[in-house]
Amino acid sequence: MATDWQPYAEYMVEVMSVAEGFTNLAGDGVYSPRPDYRPITKFEKRGQRLGHGVWDLLYCRKL
Repeated sequence: MATDWQPYAEYMVEVMSVAEGFTNLAGDGVYSPRPDYRPITKFEKRGQRLGHGVWDLLYCRKL
């Protein structure tokens, strides 16, 4: 997951921290660096031009 809106990023961390069966690959409450395989979207480019940050979250499902 990725967003350029910090309050939404914080909300995603909050929701996923209590979602059963998922593990944050970066650690509890920690954002991930943008993975190389994730393309940069036009929204992300616009956000960067406007000085917005981008927050990535990587989770894996526990089996």
